[in-house]
Amino acid sequence: MDGWMDGWMDGWMDGWMDGWMDGWMDGWMDGWMDGWMDGWMDGWMDGWMDGWMDGWMDGWMDGWMDGWTDGRTDGRTDGWMDGWMDGWIDGWMDGWTDGWIDDKIDGWMDR
Repeated sequence: MDGWMDGWMDGWMDGWMDGWMDGWMDGWMDGWMDGWMDGWMDGWMDGWMDGWMDGWMDGWMDGWMDGWTDGRTDGRTDGWMDGWMDGWIDGWMDGWTDGWIDDKIDGWMDR
C-alpha cells in the first residue's frame, strides 16, 4: 500500500500538479496578471492616480505652498521692510537729515 501510494501520489502530484498547475499558473494566471494587472493597474495608475496626483499635487500643494510661502515671504519681507527699513529710514535717516539740515539752516540763518 505504501509503495502504491507513494507511486501514485508522486505520479499524480508530478503529473497533475506540475502539469495542470504550472499550465494554469503560466497560462491563466500570467495572462490574467499581465492583462488585468498591467491593463487595469496601469490604466488606473496612469489615469486616476496621475490625475489625482497631478490635481492634488499641482492644485493643493502648489496652491498651499505658494500661498504659504508667499504669505510667509511677503509677511517676513513686508514685516522686515516696513518695520526695520521704515524704522531705520524714519528714525536714523530722518533724524540725521533733519539734524544736519536744521544745523546748516540754523547756521546759515545765524549768519
